[in-house]
Amino acid sequence: TEVAEQKDAERDLPLPVFRGAQWRAVLGADGRPGRLLLRRGKHRRVQQLQALPSHQEADGERLLQVNLKRPCPFWPDDGHCSIKDCHVEPCPESKIPVGIKSGNYNKYSPAADPAPDAAECEQVKELGAINSTLSNRSKQAFADWARHDDAQDHFCELDDETSPDSEYVDLLLNPERFTGYKGPSAWRVWNSIYEENCFKPRSVYRPLNPLVPSRGDDDGESFYTWLEGLCLEKRVFYRLISGLHSSINIHLCAQYLLDEGWDRSVWGPNVQEFRQRFETAKTKGEGTRRLKNLYFLYLIELRALYKVAPYFERAFVNLYTGNLQEDAATKELLLQVFSEIRAFPMHFDEKSMFAGHKIEAKILKEEFRLHSKNISRIMDCVFCSKCRLCGKLHTQGLGTALKILFSEKEIQNLPEHSPSQGFQLTRQEIVALLNGFARLSTSIHQLHVFRLMLKDNR
Repeated sequence: TEVAEQKDAERDLPLPVFRGAQWRAVLGADGRPGRLLLRRGKHRRVQQLQALPSHQEADGERLLQVNLKRPCPFWPDDGHCSIKDCHVEPCPESKIPVGIKSGNYNKYSPAADPAPDAAECEQVKELGAINSTLSNRSKQAFADWARHDDAQDHFCELDDETSPDSEYVDLLLNPERFTGYKGPSAWRVWNSIYEENCFKPRSVYRPLNPLVPSRGDDDGESFYTWLEGLCLEKRVFYRLISGLHSSINIHLCAQYLLDEGWDRSVWGPNVQEFRQRFETAKTKGEGTRRLKNLYFLYLIELRALYKVAPYFERAFVNLYTGNLQEDAATKELLLQVFSEIRAFPMHFDEKSMFAGHKIEAKILKEEFRLHSKNISRIMDCVFCSKCRLCGKLHTQGLGTALKILFSEKEIQNLPEHSPSQGFQLTRQEIVALLNGFARLSTSIHQLHVFRLMLKDNR
């Protein structure tokens, strides 16, 4: 069956580093974030996405608007983190491009917006007159309905950009690294994600769960026997979350606080920490699965970038920031990225998902969407501000990728010369998608670095 074939495809994903696949995806050897290498077999034909690092550095694509003060919706707040490396420095107002400050939906060139005709003006006038007679409570209800309708295709919880607590953060000035945030508070976050949002019954023991007593010789085989019995969609969901977790852990190991002096801190790779989290012997084989899931997540987001290319290739889509010269250069860089991605054969066919009975498939897809969205809400329970920022970036990037993958018809029917009513990406989603994928790429590069370091230590 189609699902069975997809299940086999999951096992046979061409995993770089771990086995000799025809195509391998790793980061460039120079270590710049977001650089991608595509190697073909023993000939090692290399193509580099030179555009992606520069694209990250563009003003419009490195500024993420987030609300780091939202209360945790699931349990009492642990309070604010007192560790200095947890702090996030917001972007000063003077550094925010005027095109970004003026609103979220100005990612198109102003020249591309057609002048409203008389009928539209009259309609606006009438609606304005009607709204002026509504009570504040009714207006709030309409606003809530609009947000609800807009969120129906979202796989993540996006921060309210109109909130007074919302601020812009420069992602290049807030790298993902070890902050000292660990212990029961961090465990509770991940436990809630895995135990309550990955379709797992509590009777099934998850390997290496720090909040559950050890099961002795249980090496997790019972868990994976249960997992293999799930439908394709639920297995995919677990692997995506596990891959996201692995990416975060690799960043923490690669940028670990090695020394803290009076005037500066020293950050660098911590091999022992990496071994503790991923080495086969220390994790009872769990580490290898975690790293495979990282590659799986990488291929999923790569697929999403491939699928969304037509959205950005339309002439009037301009990633508008107010600096026309930079906007044009950024658009050109992004198109170069899409061109390179097209040369990479896709290894996951999302069409096999939600392909069963229509009613059952619709219910399952909604469960999938709500679980993904719920995980993004859990990020508001991370009390380390920098960790919360990284969590929001990862979950919003993944949520945007899923939204793209399951909007194929809407993307295919995009109008060529005008904005679409059926499929839209906000600036927040675009920034999260591109930077989230760049951080996955960095994780894979750092994994390659750790392998070389372990090899040298033998």
